[in-house]
Amino acid sequence: MQHHFSPTFWKAGHVGTLLMSLFYFDFCFAIWVLNGAMAPFITERFGLSPSEAGFMMSVPVLAGALLRVPFGIVAQYIGRKNAAQLNMGIVVLGLILSRFLTDSLAGVLVLGVFLGMAGASFGIALSLGSGWYPPKYKGLAMGIAGAGNSGAVLAALFAPPAAKAIGWDAVYTYAIIPIAIVMIGMQIFAKEPPDREEKHSLREYAKVLVNRDVWVFNLIYMVTFGGYIGLTSFIPTLFHEQYGVAKESVGQYTAVVIVMASILRIAGGGAADKIGGLRMLLVLCTTIIALTMVAALMPASPWVMVAVLALLFSAMGAGNGAVFQLVPLRFRTTTAVAGSLVGELGALAGAALPVAMGVGRELAGSYAPGFLSGSFLSVMVLGVLFVVMKQWTTSWVGTGGKALPEHHLDGEMLVITGGEK
Repeated sequence: MQHHFSPTFWKAGHVGTLLMSLFYFDFCFAIWVLNGAMAPFITERFGLSPSEAGFMMSVPVLAGALLRVPFGIVAQYIGRKNAAQLNMGIVVLGLILSRFLTDSLAGVLVLGVFLGMAGASFGIALSLGSGWYPPKYKGLAMGIAGAGNSGAVLAALFAPPAAKAIGWDAVYTYAIIPIAIVMIGMQIFAKEPPDREEKHSLREYAKVLVNRDVWVFNLIYMVTFGGYIGLTSFIPTLFHEQYGVAKESVGQYTAVVIVMASILRIAGGGAADKIGGLRMLLVLCTTIIALTMVAALMPASPWVMVAVLALLFSAMGAGNGAVFQLVPLRFRTTTAVAGSLVGELGALAGAALPVAMGVGRELAGSYAPGFLSGSFLSVMVLGVLFVVMKQWTTSWVGTGGKALPEHHLDGEMLVITGGEK
């Protein structure tokens, strides 16, 4: 990692844009998971069953998933910096309207759609932040921008105590402040990257959207990011309901778990640059299988569960970094669209997880089925990786998933822009 954080890396791109991408994704992510962080308060206020609470938490995740591709396409036409500002502007509008939406469960669900807008920041932020960097540093640049999912720590640590002090409904209004600050910073310090390609037709973008490799990445991301965002939304409820942790104190248990995924996302991106994203994903998926099975045993001590989840989130975070070391190598000129689509199914899986947790609790009396669904998906990913690995490493990526030297890339443009060789 020391090699990657050398002056050469910082000089290779635009630091201001990279850092603003990080802050943009960070605070948007915090807002995206606000309903999950305050779920114990919302559940108590409206008397929700486990499955109803799971659905309430899934709405922002689902909306964020469905909005990622449209925002990714918009970013290609109006520029990623402009798309980021538009995205944050819509989020601020939703937060302003929150004072009228928190009186009923239906209103909270509508508010969840606006919170989902914040989740749509993903593809824009990663493409904006990494757009200034050459292929050999893409993984690290994407990892730094993607570390914005540490915003979940802000939500976990600060939202529950704030909800206790000022009321959970007022937290949404105060969340406008950090987003407004980021909008100002984005305007001042960020620059549109130079890698923006000539505009393609929607039909040409569709070639990327139906490309087989995009859907392979989607499946992998269902495990790494879907597991992360789904559990991030649900673990405050898990610790409150399963272990009896006070509503305002759940952040102390969840913050250490969430921050591990963010740290390991950067490390995962940097390590994938050095040893290859494919090699890493094989190891990490095996690790995720083992840890989700241990979590399904529902350890009696909350601190044992914290330890298990911290290791699990570390593996998922490193997996996120590894995936997005590979995506810009495969789709060099349409990273925003490809990245948004890859995030689409990942987030959709995350939306399903809180529901699976709640339904499992109602039907089986345990959260174990939710964890075991992650084990099952991870086994599927391992199988798919073994199938595609040879074709990938003989066409557009090097051994183990490392970037090919620049002089090998010219012949790869047919693969990169959507077709199969």
